[in-house]
Amino acid sequence: MGKVAVAGLGLGLVPQAFSIGKPLVRRNKKVGIIGLDTSHSLAFTKAFNASDAAADLGGYKVVAAYPHGSQDIPSSVERIPGYTEEIQTLGVEIVDSIASLLDKVDVVLLETNDGRLHLEQALEVFKSGKTVFIDKPISASLVDAIVIFAAAKKYKVPVFSSSSLRYMENAVAVRNGEIGKVLGAEAFSPAKLEPTHPDLFWYGIHGVETLYTLMGTGCETVQRTYTEGADLVVGTWEEGRIGTFRGTRVGKSGYGGRAFGEEGIMDMGSYGGYRPLLVEIAKFFDSGKAPVSEEETIEIFAFMQAADESKKINGQAVSLQAVLDKARREAAEIKI
Repeated sequence: MGKVAVAGLGLGLVPQAFSIGKPLVRRNKKVGIIGLDTSHSLAFTKAFNASDAAADLGGYKVVAAYPHGSQDIPSSVERIPGYTEEIQTLGVEIVDSIASLLDKVDVVLLETNDGRLHLEQALEVFKSGKTVFIDKPISASLVDAIVIFAAAKKYKVPVFSSSSLRYMENAVAVRNGEIGKVLGAEAFSPAKLEPTHPDLFWYGIHGVETLYTLMGTGCETVQRTYTEGADLVVGTWEEGRIGTFRGTRVGKSGYGGRAFGEEGIMDMGSYGGYRPLLVEIAKFFDSGKAPVSEEETIEIFAFMQAADESKKINGQAVSLQAVLDKARREAAEIKI
């Protein structure tokens, strides 16, 4: 197998709107889960497998799960035995390999908490031709994120990745034009660190994804500073629009933000849970059309990578395009 050419990014100013319409008619599809080292696996299964699941989730049932999974992140590894036992009470069969899982299911939720494993695991799914949702983070590096999308194209498999924070009610309203063109935005979330992942990839991604839901693509430079127990990352978008992310590591912190538009200002309000994301996953499984573009997901990871680069040079501005260009060159050398 030869080298993969990775397509360029189009950094558009106008965010991609979320579709609104009647739920598609569900076919009775079997869902498989890879990774029982995250609470998402149980929460998603309980929603899809509920006897009274609403019409916008109905027809999808988790039937099999492969437990592994993080291998050296204690907070994740320690969850696997308990989650494996609990998910079986929901009618889910435990299998001993991804290959066995793929023989039993129609679509896949790749839930492994460790983003370092996602490329390897996703490739096995892609080669089977099965549609897959990859939970955050899509990978533990910008390079792997680019390669994952390149591999999905090669094997002609629909894929998307998202934090559930993207689907907060007011974030969707802003994305769909409720306050007109967004001139700037701020977002915040916890930003717990995990040594095996770049700083913001592990948990800060929730707030960064909120910021991108409000601002859309088109960030040009990133600066990162640390102050009073929190990271502050400032992105400058086209036309001088400013978006900021505050990732807290000291004290209590929630999730949220605020958008400043030509026609008003809107707070994000409280986090509404996983259900809106699961509705989008169900639509995605039906249609094969990702609700979040490849370009936006890759730029989110470029933003976080640029923030790491800025940290190394004491908060100086880093060009997002330079970070992307370097990652694309490295991605093109990876065989898939």
